This record gives sequence, structure tokens and C-alpha cells, in this order.
Amino acid sequence: MRIPIIDSHTEGEPTRVVIGDPAVGPGSMSERVDRLQTDLDGVRRGILLEPRGSDAHVAAFLCEPIDDCADASVIFANNVGVLGMCVHGTIGVVRTLQHLGRVSDASGTRVRLDTPVGRVTATTGVDGGISVENVPSRRTTRSVRVDLHDRTVHADIAWGGNWFALVEDHGEPIEPANRETLLAISKEIRRSMNANGLDGTGTDAGPIDHVELFGPGAESSDSRNFVLCPGGAYDRSPCGTGTSAKIACLAADGVLEAGDTWVQESIIGSTFEASWRPAIDSDAVIPTITGRAWITGEGVLRLDPDDPYRFGID
Repeated sequence: MRIPIIDSHTEGEPTRVVIGDPAVGPGSMSERVDRLQTDLDGVRRGILLEPRGSDAHVAAFLCEPIDDCADASVIFANNVGVLGMCVHGTIGVVRTLQHLGRVSDASGTRVRLDTPVGRVTATTGVDGGISVENVPSRRTTRSVRVDLHDRTVHADIAWGGNWFALVEDHGEPIEPANRETLLAISKEIRRSMNANGLDGTGTDAGPIDHVELFGPGAESSDSRNFVLCPGGAYDRSPCGTGTSAKIACLAADGVLEAGDTWVQESIIGSTFEASWRPAIDSDAVIPTITGRAWITGEGVLRLDPDDPYRFGID
């Protein structure tokens, strides 16, 4: 099987856009997601796992739009399965569409994409940055106590396209040299919260799949984060859905006014700019996340039927 792909990174986090076969096929978004999770799950693993990928990679399966109101549809997946939404991946998809000549890279160009959690719109800026107006985001629970083996922390639970536990009182420096400790704490937070039903009880919240730790940022940013992804990797970018969840918490606390800018820094020093507007029909907020993406490669992956690792090394 030959799989044409284009690779990019968004502020340090890689995206692998699948631009041809295997086709996810027609139908509703839920039908396409189901097909990807069943018939094409081995292909997803082959694209993302070693020896062709890495734990940090996110794949974007580019599909035909659901209707004439969108430019395309996209389903994101990582090393453990399908994601609801991925903002860094959306920025990478738009940059890829520009690279392919399917959409203009002129300032003000708007690209509408259907995702499993709703339609999002991306706009190209004057400096080549890409702004994504994300799905409605909200905090469902504030300051949940989480007891760990050596400390107690408090987590907000929020939706930004994926479910997040957001923690500030963890007591650790957000530095690359400390990433193993940050990974261990984040995994323990997620494990403890899900095991004890601390996932937004009384709301429509699902299990916590991401954990976001915060600390002081550089002078040019408002904070720095460390984000644990569902498959155990950490996000090299500031995480667009995580920043959306953070914006929802800031808005709920009255810390960030509508239209004001929040600069979120990643553990490697890259940044997203974020702002919000009120949702029309709910108390959620509509975040806009701005970042940059660069094409890093293009080619064809081969899944040889004689290769015992064609579906990846798990």
C-alpha cells in the first residue's frame, strides 16, 4: 500500500497529512470516524508508530467536505486513536493546503474545515500566521482536589476540543530538563482522576485524556505549559486545544476579557496567541488560536504486506 503524505510542524509539534489513499470514504463524519477506527486502524498505526513515525506525530486524514459550506473535512489521530480536535494539526493542514495550491496563502484567506467535534474556520494573517477559530470551549469543574503519592494538586476540568485537567499548583519547573518528572506527575494526575471519577461529574464530560501543567513564562508570554497527550507523549507546541481550555478557564474567572490576547508558551519556548469571544447560544467561549507551521517533507509511505511491522511497532 502506498500512502502519499506531507509533513509539517506547528511551533515544534509534527503533523502528517494523508493526502490520498487510503480514502476514509463518504458519509457523515461519524461514519468516517468509525471507518478509520475499524477498517483503517492498522493503517493509522502504520503511519504514526515506529518505524515510520513517533509518539509525537499527529496524522490528519484529509477528506471531502461534508457539505458545500466547508472547504474540506479532516480527522485527526495520534498513536493511540482518533482525536476530537487538534488545533496545531489544523494549522498544519491549512499550511499543507496552501503548499498544494488548494487554497490561497494571501492574507485574509478563510478555510472552513469539518472535524469530528464541529466546524472550525482558519484565517491566514499578514505575517503568514494562521488563526483557528476553534469549537466552543468551556470549564465544567473548578479546582478539583487530586491526591498524588507525594503531593496534593488542584485541577480545573475544561473542554477545548479534547478534555483537559489544568493544574498550576504542581510545584515543578516547566523546563525541558524536568520533562521526565513532569511526565510522571501528569500521568499520575490523569490516572488518579479517571480512576476516581474526577472527570466533570454532573456534566457531559468524558474521561480526562490530556493533562496541562502551568508555570511562569518568559517576559514575552503570559505563562508556560507542559501538556501530556493521550498516548504518553508531551506536546512540543503550546497545544491549541489545551490553550482553548485555558482560555475558557481564564474567561470564567474574569481574568481575560473578550478580545484580549493571551500568549501561551510551550515547554520548548514556542508560542500561540489566543483570544476569545462569547458563544451565541451558550455560556461557552469561542477561542481563536494563532500560530505558524512549516512544511518539513513530502513523500509516499509504503506498507509492504511482507513487512511484519507494516502496522507499526507499538
